[in-house]
Amino acid sequence: MLIDDFNKTLDVWLQDLYRYDIETLRIQPDPSSWSLGQLYRHLIEETSWYFAQLEICLENPENSTQEMTPDAKAMFQKNSFPDELIKGDPFISANIKQPVSLQALQHEFVQLQKNAASIWMKIEKSKTYGKSQHPGFQFLNPREWFQYAEMHMRHHLKQKSSIELFLKSRQ
Repeated sequence: MLIDDFNKTLDVWLQDLYRYDIETLRIQPDPSSWSLGQLYRHLIEETSWYFAQLEICLENPENSTQEMTPDAKAMFQKNSFPDELIKGDPFISANIKQPVSLQALQHEFVQLQKNAASIWMKIEKSKTYGKSQHPGFQFLNPREWFQYAEMHMRHHLKQKSSIELFLKSRQ
């Protein structure tokens, strides 16, 4: 079930977050790369935006006949991003701030998990819904937005591992 997959992936991120102090979370492998803390912030901000899109879909039936792109359909069928480095929007990348505190980051991740549970209940109860437009994949319905949120977090696990390798090499 999508909620189980989401929680499993979110738990990996949350459990690993407790292994770091704020100073370590702010270390960037190089000036053009995100720190682990920035990666966590990215996931919080993006997932929150996906959930906002999902709520829009639940509130009205607009765009219900619109489709996602063929590439997006293939990705959703595989339930995974392509196994390649994907360049994100440079504006988003440049504006990801360092975390303020470890506690704030932990709190935001726990809140994300609570929001996911609440949103999932709405999806399960919904009889009608619309779709909202994703910047690259065209139109997604609430379940697809939820699936996308989990796939996005899982996709960034490779980036997380890469940053963690860098951090270990500094010890």
